[in-house]
Amino acid sequence: MLEKIDQSEQLDLDRFDRAILSILSEDGRISVTDLAKRIGLSKSPTQARLKRLEKDGVILGYRALVDPIRLGLDHIAFVEVRLNDTREAALAAFNKAVAKIPEIEQVHLIAGNFDYLMKIRTRSMSEYRLVLAEKISTLPHVNNTSTYVAMQAVKEEGLADFT
Repeated sequence: MLEKIDQSEQLDLDRFDRAILSILSEDGRISVTDLAKRIGLSKSPTQARLKRLEKDGVILGYRALVDPIRLGLDHIAFVEVRLNDTREAALAAFNKAVAKIPEIEQVHLIAGNFDYLMKIRTRSMSEYRLVLAEKISTLPHVNNTSTYVAMQAVKEEGLADFT
């Protein structure tokens, strides 16, 4: 089943909340003391806001940003996927199966001439070809795919400024 977003669950964030999110998106390891100084609040209310943003699911977690190029994962392909069935059960089966393929970095359900757009990261064209043939093409309900190979990443960043 597709995840439905309830707009009534969207939170009203004030300027301090937005400042916290903006700073954390740049420096997730900042101390609460330094964060408090940067947003202009004392430590206790800053910590309370941070815990609330985590509890409310605005902050999903913290992680290290790893440079995939330094790991030899510099081949990026974008793949359009067309399904032969787009009923809810078929979409759910595809979504569940695609989550298990580690080479797929991103998957988006698209309104357009195809159903999904995927970002695939591998070490080489030959490795990508195997991922396409052995994994992507065998996903449930895949009718056909079209591949576009990225020549250069011009911009890859997270969300925009929250302030």
